[in-house]
Amino acid sequence: MNSEQYAKITRELVDVAMGRNPADLVIRKGRWVCVQSGEILPGTDIAVKGEWIAYVGADASHTIGQNTQVIEAGGRYMLPGLLDGHMHVESGMLTVTEFVRAVLPHGTTAMFVDPHEIANVFGLDGVRLMVDEAAVQPMHVWVQMPSCVPSAPGLETPGASLGAEEVAQAMGWPGIIGLGEVMNFPGVYFGDEKMHAEMGEARRAGKVIGGHYASPDLGLPFHGYVAGGAQDDHEGTRLEDAVARLRQGMKPMLRLGSAWHDVAAQIKAVTELGLDPHRFILCTDDSHSETLISEGHVNRAVREAIAQGLAPMTAIQMATINTAEHFGLTNDMGMIAAGRYADILLMSDLPGMKAELVIAKGRVAAENGRFLLELPAFPYPDWAVNSVHLPRPLTAEDFRLVAAADGSYTANVIGVIENQAPTRHLRFPVQARQGEIAMDAARDLLKIAVVERHTGTGRVVTGLVHGFGLNVPCAIATTVAHDSHQMIVVGSSEADMAQAANALAKAGGGQVVVRQGQVIGQVELPIAGLMSNERADAVARKAATVLEGLKACGCMLNNANMQLSLLALVVIPELRISDLGLVDVTKFEFIPVVEEQRQS
Repeated sequence: MNSEQYAKITRELVDVAMGRNPADLVIRKGRWVCVQSGEILPGTDIAVKGEWIAYVGADASHTIGQNTQVIEAGGRYMLPGLLDGHMHVESGMLTVTEFVRAVLPHGTTAMFVDPHEIANVFGLDGVRLMVDEAAVQPMHVWVQMPSCVPSAPGLETPGASLGAEEVAQAMGWPGIIGLGEVMNFPGVYFGDEKMHAEMGEARRAGKVIGGHYASPDLGLPFHGYVAGGAQDDHEGTRLEDAVARLRQGMKPMLRLGSAWHDVAAQIKAVTELGLDPHRFILCTDDSHSETLISEGHVNRAVREAIAQGLAPMTAIQMATINTAEHFGLTNDMGMIAAGRYADILLMSDLPGMKAELVIAKGRVAAENGRFLLELPAFPYPDWAVNSVHLPRPLTAEDFRLVAAADGSYTANVIGVIENQAPTRHLRFPVQARQGEIAMDAARDLLKIAVVERHTGTGRVVTGLVHGFGLNVPCAIATTVAHDSHQMIVVGSSEADMAQAANALAKAGGGQVVVRQGQVIGQVELPIAGLMSNERADAVARKAATVLEGLKACGCMLNNANMQLSLLALVVIPELRISDLGLVDVTKFEFIPVVEEQRQS
């Protein structure tokens, strides 16, 4: 908005506050959760004009006119709408529009999204799609320009590449709030020109630089990363991670996503060590549709923080005013106060964090979990739904793990850690017979393969993984495969792996589970191989079939499909696999799947 538009709004708000003109909406007699002062004030009224709060006080009767909508709070708590400080819409398997439909009823009224998933498939055109769709939503959707496309140059084949020139261009777009998570943390502390140029463009534009230091090493590499300018970080998993980031001036972002449960360990920095909580931020990072529908969004993270012993007011501040301050938006949001957007939640129980009424930009958006608004249709172009390119159908032979000779080897194996993004670098003794190393379900030693799907090579790189627990012939495949979003396939049967990969190619992307030659779970994601254009509840039901299918195959991991989606993310230790080979992320170098041949 320009200065004249702001002046018009402020005059209207003043007229309502002074009683010269009526409010559009008044909420009466609630308990004001005043996050800016840390108080809960009973018997408070709120008057709203258009999208904005005009008055907060003991009596708003002077603002009520003949056509003013009046809502009786009845002593319920009145909270500012919740803000998600770091997340990826694509992880929900939903478009921006459908993500909004899923989370607004839970009380999320603002999101800071990093669309580096679609950027890795379609580049700047993909980012532009997300920005344009975000702009027409009934809640605030801010976009961070992806910084690492690809996330690890030379270690994977992306669908696109972005650099400082593209970052500079995007910094001028309306709706761009900052630079997305700088995942190439070694590039920062080793002085990579591209990374520093991108961060320089963000600094020049006065935008927030998102962090992603996915290493337990808090020595010189960490200090080098901090010196590079990242202002927040959601990759901490330990108490010491939160403490180190806070002391070095970063905002610790404590995440609770579908599979990343990092709040409990790090919140002890406040509950046990007594550190200042005002620079801590709650976020979700990655939440799929089934979690959103059944468990919630940012409110779920707030609820978890409270359950871990944090005072409700402090937990709410971590998802409201702390987040707004971080992005320089406290003049607009993050609190219930005059001159801010009318993003207001009514609820009866703070620890339960269940929104009974949600007001977003001055409109009643949801009540008791029911979405009440009409959402504009956003058409995706044809090129956005044609992103899976395989030159031919795959066969079981494509997933062989070939050995140079028969005999004994040591295999480098990816070890899955439940509910965490990092993996373990495991070593297993294996046998090669008839020139091939077979999987061993008895030891939970399964095959994992990455299939190149962007350029049409169909290249297949096969390795070994431990932790999925598949105990029947089966396979799971996904094109949601951070960050290059090639196709990942894990299985105990090469034939089922091939069938799963071919099913995804036919569907245009998604996730699928094949058990003994039969598809038993599938969600189709034709937009960039990442998102569905169906309603959130429909996508959630289909996503649930994938989770149920995995259980039918013996996998008991929590949200195993999301664990799978990170196994090609070659910027998070210790061991990952890309379409170019097996990567030791502690050294950022390729290593062989099998080594140390001995005579049999």
